[in-house]
Amino acid sequence: MSSADSPVAKSLSQLALTARGGADPVITGIAVDSRDVREGFLFAALPGSKVHGGEFIQYALRMGAAAILTDEEGAALAEAELVASDAALVVSETPRQALAFTAALWFGAQPAIMAAVTGTNGKTSIASFLRQIWIELGHAAVNLGTTGVEGAWAAPLAHTTPEPITLHRTLARAAAHGITHAAMEASSHGLDQCRLDGVHLTAAGFSNFSQDHLDYHDTFEAYFAAKAGLFRRVLPPEGTAVINLDDARGPEMRAIAAARGQRVITIGRGLGDISLMAQRFDATGQDLRFVHDERAYQARLNLIGGFQAENVLLACGLAIACGDAPEAVFETLPDLVTVRGRMQLAATRANGAAVFVDFAHTPDAIATALAALRPHVMGRLIAVIGAGGDRDAKKRPLMGRAAAENADLVIVTDDNPRSENPALIRAAVREGAPDATEVGDRAEAILRGVDALGPGDALLIAGKGHETGQIVGDDILPFDDVEQASVAVAALDGRFA
Repeated sequence: MSSADSPVAKSLSQLALTARGGADPVITGIAVDSRDVREGFLFAALPGSKVHGGEFIQYALRMGAAAILTDEEGAALAEAELVASDAALVVSETPRQALAFTAALWFGAQPAIMAAVTGTNGKTSIASFLRQIWIELGHAAVNLGTTGVEGAWAAPLAHTTPEPITLHRTLARAAAHGITHAAMEASSHGLDQCRLDGVHLTAAGFSNFSQDHLDYHDTFEAYFAAKAGLFRRVLPPEGTAVINLDDARGPEMRAIAAARGQRVITIGRGLGDISLMAQRFDATGQDLRFVHDERAYQARLNLIGGFQAENVLLACGLAIACGDAPEAVFETLPDLVTVRGRMQLAATRANGAAVFVDFAHTPDAIATALAALRPHVMGRLIAVIGAGGDRDAKKRPLMGRAAAENADLVIVTDDNPRSENPALIRAAVREGAPDATEVGDRAEAILRGVDALGPGDALLIAGKGHETGQIVGDDILPFDDVEQASVAVAALDGRFA
């Protein structure tokens, strides 16, 4: 067990917390789940969407908690138990943020160079590309997010942006393993809940903004405000913001960063500090011509999809913001590889038709993925799409419309229905794609899509990307789009013999 897993005990004041009455107990651990509390722990009783953590203070006290961090509501929920105990009580108007700073002080270490990227789409790819650039330049680097921790050190993660205790434990473990550079995905949920507060960022990036997560955020503007929190609150004034000006909200995000006094690097097509001037596509990738600091560069990207140029250039901007020489950064571009489940070539039929898997699960992402794939394809574009249950229902017909407007043939199937009726989800998607074929079973839908491929055609299987399970009710059933695509091609082309 490393020191990152078992830090030295610290007093409450060493964690920058002040208890009512001035008590300053020694803290032996921190927890957000009362079941994890042990003797001497600090228990953070946080407000939740369904239940306030204050309901569990009584259990934490029984387990020997030495201190409780909560808000006024949480303290009121356990007033009698708190009065009867010797535990110190810390009340904060922003307990989530307080926990984030406490977790940073508790674990006490993180990689020296940290960068984060937010946006509706592209976060995983940008973080991975940044990590790949850093490794090519000789840095010990990782990226953290949807696909876990990848790079010079690897570990699983349950969420894109983990809660602060898990996040700072992971960062401390990374530092203990010699990691000097880390790229993070900053989700809107994570930013809204202050999970990144306490992370010492050198740079932060903004990719794009479109509809998603309105099941969590009350309004579109609340969703944007959560994203903007990366620059308004988390990235310090001495940090550098890297902004994609091609997005409609890019100039607004640039203004937010500039108002904080942050240095700003912009990217865009024909504008910005890193300016994409031209792209040329072929069956296996693309060539880019771009300008930085009045100098023109040309580079090969072995990546499918025009949008990958924006992702790569934003990653370049972050690498430059973190101190690497532009020329050295740009020399790494031919070595970049796609992220699993992000415009990934999953299989190729005997007739040359290609099958791609992509995580696109928003209207904008589906439209962007299909439009980006089109220049690489001589024949028809076929799309297999679905929508997740228990998530933003308003985007479902918009997803169908995005597919119908950008593909030649659309097959609507199940994604992760969760607790909802799959047929009703498919019907909502088909409102936007009335001519689509409906096939509920995802494996059969993929098989039909592969079977429809002729020479020069391409199939995009959208929605689940890197995921290896399908959530139906409370069950997670084994399912991998890449694997299913390979099986379908093998079966149809007679490759099992």
